[in-house]
Amino acid sequence: MPSLIDIRRRIRSVKNTQQITKAMKMVSAAKLRRAQDRVIAARPYAAALGKVLANVAAAAAVDPDAGANPLLAQRPAQKILLVLVTADKGLAGAFNSNLIKGAQRFIAERQEASVSLELIGRKGRDFFRKRGARIAGEQINLAGRPTFQDIAPIARKAMEMYRTAEIDAVHITYNEFKSVVAQKLMQVQILPVQLPVQIAPVDYIFEQPPAEMLDALLPRYVEVMFYRALLESVAAEHAARMTAMEAATSNAAEMIDKLTLYMNRVRQASITKEIIEVVSGAAAE
Repeated sequence: MPSLIDIRRRIRSVKNTQQITKAMKMVSAAKLRRAQDRVIAARPYAAALGKVLANVAAAAAVDPDAGANPLLAQRPAQKILLVLVTADKGLAGAFNSNLIKGAQRFIAERQEASVSLELIGRKGRDFFRKRGARIAGEQINLAGRPTFQDIAPIARKAMEMYRTAEIDAVHITYNEFKSVVAQKLMQVQILPVQLPVQIAPVDYIFEQPPAEMLDALLPRYVEVMFYRALLESVAAEHAARMTAMEAATSNAAEMIDKLTLYMNRVRQASITKEIIEVVSGAAAE
């Protein structure tokens, strides 16, 4: 049976851990609000850009002089680039493990193709580097406060690889922010660009030929897709860490209650034993 000193030491250790998890929860809650605002602001822009792109693509399709944009070229997917967006830190529940499992499942389903990885985030990089995966590039320390200038070079690199036929397709895996308690694993094909469905065509008056506008809009659209994926991942990461730290704080409180109850029982048993010894000694005299 552990002594009272050992139990008190363990209770003190759990309380210290509880203070850390509570502080991490508060930090993640503050960061989540800012990240959530950025995601909500980016979604309408991405949706509007998709609608404009669909209308411009429809206008460019009827132009017999328009050349085929290389970002729309369809090729057999023999060489695939998978962009995996994970976190730089842990303590976020199953946030990173779900992403890594999704990437492994993606690779396993395409055994006939050569899949290379563009890894954004320390957790994904460390996991696949240890396993000798084919890594095309790695980026870390982007999850703090990502900007468009941070992610645009990665998107341009992927587009250049696609234009030169170094790869035949680009997919991105990330967690989409749904709510504080829910994140959705997303696997989206970026290249070749899948043009949004044209629901309600708009009769634009083009100052430039539609084909030229399409050539200018497609790279921007790809960059925005990368940027939105990173913003979604950052918000989902803070939400997952906030939920995980809240659960850890609650578990610590339950453990403290159980240890306190056990300590009281041990102390009561010790006192009872001492009383019995005193009474027994008095009776023996």
